[in-house]
Amino acid sequence: MDELYSNLNSVLAERYTTNAARIHELGAPLTNGQFWKNPFPYGNSFGHLVLHLTGNLNYYVGAQIAGSGYIRNRPREFADSNPPSKEETIRQFDEAVAMVLESIRHQSAGDWSKEYSGVGAKARNRLDMVVACAAHMQHHIGQMIYLTYELGRLTNQSAQKLGSATAT
Repeated sequence: MDELYSNLNSVLAERYTTNAARIHELGAPLTNGQFWKNPFPYGNSFGHLVLHLTGNLNYYVGAQIAGSGYIRNRPREFADSNPPSKEETIRQFDEAVAMVLESIRHQSAGDWSKEYSGVGAKARNRLDMVVACAAHMQHHIGQMIYLTYELGRLTNQSAQKLGSATAT
């Protein structure tokens, strides 16, 4: 049983570390303007998705498992008209991931099966919620991939137009 518990904590920590690294990789080439630009008439910007993931982790793991006292303002995650800089947003995200990793390390074998409750959560226990949050990150990473593709496409189109205008 100790080996299973050890493997569980290791796998969960690795999933969060891998997800965070992927978000960093996708966001690194974006300017601050691109980070907050939504190229579609629907959905969210890369930056607002990072704010959302930060709020998600701080609430579902931080407040509900780690007892951080975090109070979530979910609507602001998507509609903050004066968001922090890209660097500050990533720093806050990194702090949330570090808190999740620390929370995972502090869970005993018995802690994972403790009852869980949180606004909007359907998780039965702590393990269920931590796995759901990792899956939630994966879902938004898929959106981030599409956003960065489209932002790159738009940037290339603008550069081509500029190049052809200066050539004439």
